[in-house]
Amino acid sequence: MKQRLRVLVAVGALTLGVAGAGTAQAATAAPGCPTAEIFATNNTAIITDPADPRLRTQLTRFDHEVRGIVRANGARPGASKLLDGVFWSGDLKQTTYERSREFDVNRVGRDGLHHIAGVIAKQYHQESVLTFRCLPRTSPETDAVEIQAPGVSATRLHDALVANPEARDELGGGSVTLDGRLTLIAPLADLPLAQKFTKSLGVDWNKAQVRYGDEEFVS
Repeated sequence: MKQRLRVLVAVGALTLGVAGAGTAQAATAAPGCPTAEIFATNNTAIITDPADPRLRTQLTRFDHEVRGIVRANGARPGASKLLDGVFWSGDLKQTTYERSREFDVNRVGRDGLHHIAGVIAKQYHQESVLTFRCLPRTSPETDAVEIQAPGVSATRLHDALVANPEARDELGGGSVTLDGRLTLIAPLADLPLAQKFTKSLGVDWNKAQVRYGDEEFVS
């Protein structure tokens, strides 16, 4: 994508012991985390109007094409979800919108995931594609968290982002599934900020879910 994508997520009960990050409580990470996730779009335009018809696309063809890319490169595609993204543009000094998809990817390693994301970025003319590999909290490669939380609309996300300069500058924004599930991927050190921002959206942090892993923006 054209900017650093932060995907808002729900978190469970968690105790974070990262230097300088403080302690945050959330529920235990939900089982069933895929090997990896890819967050991508085929959009190259800057969209500032939430009523823009391009935000109503189902990205059906894009879904099929990305699944084909995953298979062609030796991995196994899993579920795919539509996302409504709301992001802060420092250049425009306003929010931008984007319809994208999250793809579960299994049977893939770090290098294979990087390659697949690079193919997607090149084919769809994206400045970067976000990947997240699910890893144990204690893994030396773990550098990020994925937070997911239910009960959030794109409108609420937009309003909270506009009202919180620190969150919009540091986290960049987030995405919401069509059934109102917030997703945010952030560095471990930004977990306290992500927690505070998630709570500002009306989310009960104790009902959120968290996954640990490695994030990468592949261009």
